[in-house]
Amino acid sequence: MIVAFSISPTSSDPTGSVTEAVAAAVRVVRESGLPHETNAMFTNIEGEWDEVMAVVKQAVEVVAAVSPRVGLVLKADIRPGYDGQLAAKVERVNDALAD
Repeated sequence: MIVAFSISPTSSDPTGSVTEAVAAAVRVVRESGLPHETNAMFTNIEGEWDEVMAVVKQAVEVVAAVSPRVGLVLKADIRPGYDGQLAAKVERVNDALAD
C-alpha cells in the first residue's frame, strides 16, 4: 500500500512556524526504512498496512509531543500484491507522456 499523509501541527510560536515539528515527523518516516518521498504538501510512504500505519502513528505522536493540536490528512492506495508502486506509478505516467 501507498499512503500519502500530511501532518499539521498548531504552533504557539509567534511566527507561526511549524517547521521543526514537521521535520520531526519526516525524520520518523526516513528512519523507518520504508520507501518514501516528501514533497511540498505530503509525505508518501509504501509498505504493508501495519508497518505503514505504525509509522504514521509515530509521526503524529512526535508532533503531538510539541503541539497542542494535530491535524492529519491521509490518503491510501490499498493494492495487495503490488510492491514498488511508489516509483512505478510515476514511471507509467512518464512513459505515457513520452508517447
